[in-house]
Amino acid sequence: MNKQFWILGYAGLIPFVGLPLLAFTNFLDNMLAYQYFVQYSAIILSFFGGIHWFDALQKDEASHQLYVAMLPSIVAWLSLVTLSGSILLGVLSCSFIGMLMYDKYTLKMEKHKIIAYTQLRMILTTVVVLSHLAMSLL
Repeated sequence: MNKQFWILGYAGLIPFVGLPLLAFTNFLDNMLAYQYFVQYSAIILSFFGGIHWFDALQKDEASHQLYVAMLPSIVAWLSLVTLSGSILLGVLSCSFIGMLMYDKYTLKMEKHKIIAYTQLRMILTTVVVLSHLAMSLL
């Protein structure tokens, strides 16, 4: 994987790290920070479905991956409209972990690419989950 993937991956962490920091330092109202945070989290979670959509389209016959591709968006949206507080943060966190595990065992790439992708995702997912935990402390 080229350097651009790593740079963009880390750049995507800015709201995950920045919003809790802004809330903890009182530069942003806690409730506003929480709303921005869960909205961003849901958007990023939805993004992971696209990976499987693309992967499924590369195959000749329909795959369960098409259904899995829809799950992150549906879970994110349903969570936003039905849950709140720490429960919402927990569901989003578990969803990120679940997608990481699913990706690790189902995506088909060249070995060196899957290793690099998994390493990047492990780092990013760890930061994302820790940031969800931080937001739950507000």
